[in-house]
Amino acid sequence: MLSFLNELKAPITNGLLLGGLYGIIGIGLSMIFGIVRMVNLAHGDLVILASYLSLVTMTFFPISPLLTLIVVIPVMALIGFIVQYCLLNRVLGKGMNPPLLVAFGLSIILQNLLLLVFTPDARTLMTSISVKTISLGSFLNIPLVYLVDFIVSLITIALLSRFFNRTYMGKAIRAASDDEGAAQLMGINTRTIYSFAMGIATGTAAIAGVLVGMTFTFYPHTGPEYLIIAFGVVIVGGLGSLLGTFLGGLILGLAQILGAHFLGAGFQLLCGYLILLIVLTFKPTGLFAKG
Repeated sequence: MLSFLNELKAPITNGLLLGGLYGIIGIGLSMIFGIVRMVNLAHGDLVILASYLSLVTMTFFPISPLLTLIVVIPVMALIGFIVQYCLLNRVLGKGMNPPLLVAFGLSIILQNLLLLVFTPDARTLMTSISVKTISLGSFLNIPLVYLVDFIVSLITIALLSRFFNRTYMGKAIRAASDDEGAAQLMGINTRTIYSFAMGIATGTAAIAGVLVGMTFTFYPHTGPEYLIIAFGVVIVGGLGSLLGTFLGGLILGLAQILGAHFLGAGFQLLCGYLILLIVLTFKPTGLFAKG
């Protein structure tokens, strides 16, 4: 029994740490759904765009991928603000399909633009962190990059929670999310607020993109893969809930790593989707949905 528990230490730990990365991938998608009531189908491609922006920054400045966040976050936040202000705000309130179509079109444009500029070759944000492990006894070796992903995700969640609860802009975003009409009566320009919210969401996508690039290889067309991961995370955790999204990432990551441990690597994704199907069957709103 003791040997069995020792055997599980590594997959459980790695699953939780991987879940932290999944959580940060899904945060931006969850935020926009909770605030704007819109599913951003270009979210995964924005994550990969951030990975490439980090790669470009590293070619000009020989710095760690984490330090490129100083450049990547503001650039991605500006892109998100412009996309929402100039494109998506124009189709809000016209039904569900127009925003979806605009986001889908943006996804196709980003994929083809990245393919044109960077070619279909595999890329990675190589750093010494990516190949190091931390040994915690004879039964447990933790990939350092997974630990960094988890810590950065926790810090991001904490900062976002503080922002939404303590700042005027955060409270204005929450007000526009809860009741758009009442927020407008109080003098809040909800369309501008939505643009700032998209900027913050793409800022989190920037963080996710850098972490993804440090952890895995990426291609111009891998955005939809991370969109699917983001969908799984927010559905398990609950759309619109920051903490729920993070916990949903932990659950999904744990399910995938344990599935691969017991059933083989080929069953990793299947186990994650089974968890998603079970949640949809018994708790369609998500395990930790607000309200």
